Amino acid sequence: MTAARQKRKLHWTGFAAAACIAAALCAFASAARASLTQRIVVDWHSGLAIGGYDPVAYFTDGKPMAGSPDFELSYGGVVWRFCNIGNRAAFAAHPDIYMPQYGGYDPVDVARGLAVAGDPDLWTIAGERLFLFYDDAQRQKFLSNSARFIALSQREWPEVMVTLDP
Repeated sequence: MTAARQKRKLHWTGFAAAACIAAALCAFASAARASLTQRIVVDWHSGLAIGGYDPVAYFTDGKPMAGSPDFELSYGGVVWRFCNIGNRAAFAAHPDIYMPQYGGYDPVDVARGLAVAGDPDLWTIAGERLFLFYDDAQRQKFLSNSARFIALSQREWPEVMVTLDP
């Protein structure tokens, strides 16, 4: 093999390795949707609380609805989005009521002492509070005995919270 050909082969081998590493990092980044170090679940790409969904809409509309950049509010060190000015005002007046419990972390995992981000599309309202879940199996488990999981996660949340950045 000539020296020029060896140089080209080495160049393409390095390029292929770099491309594989870049692809793996992109896959990891999209899998890691939420920052798991903050006390409120924040979308890793956008920096928005609960993926930009309107937390008040779960109560008023009975479903998750994407918030608008026109109706944003900074609270708890993160940006929240809302569908309209009324929802933003309701949240500003009573964020403790409308924020997802445990900062949007799955209450079943919080009850086990873990911080696992909930999915804004997997939710329920129990005891007049919003809960987000990692997957539907966790949601079903919670619904089977919500009072038990709320009590357990309330007890464990202070311990979990100290592992998270303010």
